[in-house]
Amino acid sequence: MSTYATPTQIDPQVLDEAAEWLMRISEGDLDDAERAEWECWRVSSPERSRAWGRAQLLQSKLGGLPPSLAMSALDRPSNPERRMALGKLAIMLAVLPAGWGSWKLVESQQWSADYRTAVGQQRELTLADGSRITLNTDSAIDVLFDARQRLINLREGEILVQTAPDAAPQSRPFLVTTRQGRMQALGTRFTVRELQTRTQLAVLDGAVRVELPGGNGVTPLIVNAGQRTDFSSQAFGLLNPVDRSVSAWTQGMLMADNMRLADFIAELARYRKGFVRCDPAIADLRISGAFPISDTQRTLNMLVQTYPVLATGHLSGYWVTLSPA
Repeated sequence: MSTYATPTQIDPQVLDEAAEWLMRISEGDLDDAERAEWECWRVSSPERSRAWGRAQLLQSKLGGLPPSLAMSALDRPSNPERRMALGKLAIMLAVLPAGWGSWKLVESQQWSADYRTAVGQQRELTLADGSRITLNTDSAIDVLFDARQRLINLREGEILVQTAPDAAPQSRPFLVTTRQGRMQALGTRFTVRELQTRTQLAVLDGAVRVELPGGNGVTPLIVNAGQRTDFSSQAFGLLNPVDRSVSAWTQGMLMADNMRLADFIAELARYRKGFVRCDPAIADLRISGAFPISDTQRTLNMLVQTYPVLATGHLSGYWVTLSPA
């Protein structure tokens, strides 16, 4: 999961405690001693009261726990799956009110897609025409080839596209769509990343023609090899040179060149299950280097060894906070 910021942040340990109590209450009725213990915990500090308020809000939104969490709640407390479920629950408490909506969006976007990847996974596909698609972490696409077109719909995440010539009697355009627009490959290799309100495009070879939805009175943009841009459904961003970091993920690396630590952690969090938070006090710390995305714990260790930061883990590393050393 990605890094989240909330208007009123609550200590991860307190959210962990609230998740534990919510899980215990969902498992069955508490006895009198346990209920007294819970009540004592709830009123012992304003922060714990706020955390429990979020737990109640979450429970009212869900009408109970999601099935994947409820099943884990039936396991023994020491069961690793239950601990992971608690981690997910604590994260949902942290990101309320968007947490449940985000949970449902990910489920609907990912699991109904033709092809998908989990967090931290990359996947290579060879399509019917010989074109190749590489899906980055937490990504989902649909593929539609018919007599008129070769279409990739990027639902979520990021892909690298290497097109092949079309062997069909009538050459069909190769198209990639996102919520923000449509890209037509002009014999090319390029990356596309779909964000909430914008799409990022980087062309490595050839060129890509980009159209906004319905035209919107905006002239289509040609992006040539060595150029990158981003666009919303209303307007194009500036054209800038492609740097080597744009496709480093295909080699299993995350590149940083004088990057803000907060921005780096936001990128790293895409490849790591759980929650990673950067203390605002070190958000502007500049870092450089090449870091592995297949072993995010190793990357966190490299940061701690190289820069004046501490990494504090909760829930067996499922929740990590970076703070000043």
